[in-house]
Amino acid sequence: MTLLQTNALTLAYGDTPIIENLDLQIPEGQVTVLIGSNGCGKSTLLRSLARLMRPKSGSVLLDGKEIHRSSTKEVARNMAILPQGPSAPEGLTVLQLVKQGRYPYQTWLKQWSEEDERLVNDALRMTGLTDLADRPVDSLSGGQRQRAWIAMTLAQNTDLILLDEPTTYLDLSHQIEVLDLLYELNQEQGRTIVMVLHDLNLACRYAHHIIAVKDKGVHSQGAPEDVLTPQMVKEVFCMDCIIAQDPIFGTPMCVPHGKGRLCNDRCLLKAECVSVK
Repeated sequence: MTLLQTNALTLAYGDTPIIENLDLQIPEGQVTVLIGSNGCGKSTLLRSLARLMRPKSGSVLLDGKEIHRSSTKEVARNMAILPQGPSAPEGLTVLQLVKQGRYPYQTWLKQWSEEDERLVNDALRMTGLTDLADRPVDSLSGGQRQRAWIAMTLAQNTDLILLDEPTTYLDLSHQIEVLDLLYELNQEQGRTIVMVLHDLNLACRYAHHIIAVKDKGVHSQGAPEDVLTPQMVKEVFCMDCIIAQDPIFGTPMCVPHGKGRLCNDRCLLKAECVSVK
């Protein structure tokens, strides 16, 4: 398995710190979901874990080696990344897109192989896209398009997959379709999945491990039933709620309080905020 962790990681845009002095280890072989309010730094943290952003200080380690000291191809052979809202060149077919996942393994001496062909076909099959292989990516529905990008990451054949808001702009049925696929990859193949999600209830349904990001670091982390509490929701999202049990999955379910209200993140426990229920 591939181990991903940070040591005293600090991330910043200009002189503005977003994440400060963070020590974090991603559980191997599990689905980990990053949650937090808009602008808290969860996507920035994921970008740093994916080697898309350099730390201001500290380090990201992939199998014990500092990720920014590794070549792009070396990292891509160990970790696949699906950024938010990816776009493909006009006219690119699903098959051509998925084949890009094999790029890290191509060299002047080692060109396209039977293994490459098998892994691409396997990725198409696992994502249900075999019959759409010759369709242009830009002609697909939102859910199909997202599955095509996931198929490309699968073709990389890595133990570790990072996804930044993979359900953004998808309707509910397509959100479930994509999350079901990712969960199956974890359960059936032992892939480590790390993703950013906004929907707390979907996060609890699919995650083994949740990391709540706030105040330039980790507010809390652990199993969904340990992390999703009224106090956490109050402090991280500045929102009152009750926590119920999902009637289908038995996982924690956040129900916003009818009289609760959003407020400025800085005013957490001021008297005008409705008390935590």
